[in-house]
Amino acid sequence: MIDFGIKDIIDILLVASLLYYIYRLMKRSGSLSLFYGVLFFTVVWVIASAILNMRLTGSILDKFMSIGLIILVILFQDQIKRFLIDLGSQRRWTNLSRLFKHGTSEEEAQENHKEIMQIVYACMSMSKSKTGALIVFQRKMPLGDYEKTGDIIDADINTRLIENIFFKNSPLHDGAMIIATHRIKSVGCILPVSHDMNIPKSLGLRHRAALGMSQVTDAVCVIVSEETGNISVAKDGEFTIKVSALDLEHILVNMNN
Repeated sequence: MIDFGIKDIIDILLVASLLYYIYRLMKRSGSLSLFYGVLFFTVVWVIASAILNMRLTGSILDKFMSIGLIILVILFQDQIKRFLIDLGSQRRWTNLSRLFKHGTSEEEAQENHKEIMQIVYACMSMSKSKTGALIVFQRKMPLGDYEKTGDIIDADINTRLIENIFFKNSPLHDGAMIIATHRIKSVGCILPVSHDMNIPKSLGLRHRAALGMSQVTDAVCVIVSEETGNISVAKDGEFTIKVSALDLEHILVNMNN
């Protein structure tokens, strides 16, 4: 008789939850086929070693698993970093801290909304003039390494400043702007480019860089197309195309929820 208890149910649920989370992470990063390959190899390894007790096959697969884990850590260090940051998300702690800051939460929300509207106005203005732009918003994952690839300015969020930075004759207009902790931290930044084959050919390098950034980090990226003037948003490895001013405001207000 098989001894199956509550501990086994919890064990199965934990493994299932972990696999589902890894599946979502791989899907965002465009590595879903690799996830299926690793999953298939793991299933074969478990069947050969634990169920069928195939000693020779099991020992060979054991060696592959030990080496394979090291290779996966090297290849997917950004995704693993994102996984660990999400796992230790401070969202639950920030919700708790709001209980002690109840008096200032409304004022902070109003100030945050003013900053967001400065960005929305800048994007709409650049959209009308077909000025290309790429703005990255930090969420939980630090973006310090990407900030260092550009010029640190640490400035207040201002509509005119954003428009001037992305003006076509500006030396910094080709790179990305990174906004974190209610400040424009850096401009002219270099982002990782996505090699996803499903990206429409009509979308340019800015869109590929935005999608790549949203795949390896949890950042929200806003793109203004230089060709069409359309505004797009890349978040969690997915695009939202042709965003209106109202939609952009809604996305930015709720991006940390």
